[in-house]
Amino acid sequence: MAAGTNTGDAAARRGETEKAVARFFSNRTAAAGLIVLGVIVIVTILPGLVTRFDPIGMDLPASLQAPSAEHPLGTDSFGRDVLSRVLHGGRVSLGVGLTARTISLILGLLAGTIAGYFGGRLDNFIMRLADITFAFPTLLLLIAIMAVVTPGMGALSVALGAVGWAAMARLVRAQILSIRGRDYVQAARAAGAGHLKLIVRYILPQCLSPLVVVFTLGLGMTIMAESSLSFLGLGIQPPHPSWGGMISRGIPFMRTAPWLTILPGLVLTLVICSINLVGDGLRDALDPRRLVPPKGGRK
Repeated sequence: MAAGTNTGDAAARRGETEKAVARFFSNRTAAAGLIVLGVIVIVTILPGLVTRFDPIGMDLPASLQAPSAEHPLGTDSFGRDVLSRVLHGGRVSLGVGLTARTISLILGLLAGTIAGYFGGRLDNFIMRLADITFAFPTLLLLIAIMAVVTPGMGALSVALGAVGWAAMARLVRAQILSIRGRDYVQAARAAGAGHLKLIVRYILPQCLSPLVVVFTLGLGMTIMAESSLSFLGLGIQPPHPSWGGMISRGIPFMRTAPWLTILPGLVLTLVICSINLVGDGLRDALDPRRLVPPKGGRK
């Protein structure tokens, strides 16, 4: 009987997943955002598919060349190919963003689970820490952290991840508070399931959908924060490229070589818009109330 029940539950979960995927791809804007984001990720991971130039190799005689067949996005003041730097800068921004969001997810998942499941003084202590984190403006807190550490991808990822844990923790705590009293959780507890089994098998799986949405939507904000810090000189250091750093160092040439600032800014905007479209599509697709088409036909 237990085996049959488990098989039925697995089939039901697969059916819900298939419906969610179908609803996501029926959302044209979300699908378009995913395609655009996928293309950008591929060319940043494999920049050799698009350009042959070294992102930090200087060619002073070719400095400040306008976009051409040889340099589709032009060159900067040191003769470096802007397209190559944009692609390698995207690898940095996307890598830092994903790493930082993963750190936030892990910290928030641990803190929110402990606070929501065990409650009491632990809950009060963790939520007060979250309140203190929220009390500081995010960018100012990041500037303060980066001002006392050595700038780099590792320090930047840890700083961004440490600042973003509180929102994840609150979400997980709220989800667990609404789940831990449900009948199937109480039945599993009465059957002798321990704390770890209850959390891992019966509670956390119910939190995955909102966590996926929050993780995706927050990724764009994290990339923007990384670009802001690099713009201020507290993120990725030259000569290594980053979108924020390229925008900052292109400002003095706005009149003579506007492509140095405008093109990295457009790519950054396109990436963040694509991530937000994907996040909105996931939110709609994973909402259980929207998995069932309304009567009278599909929405």
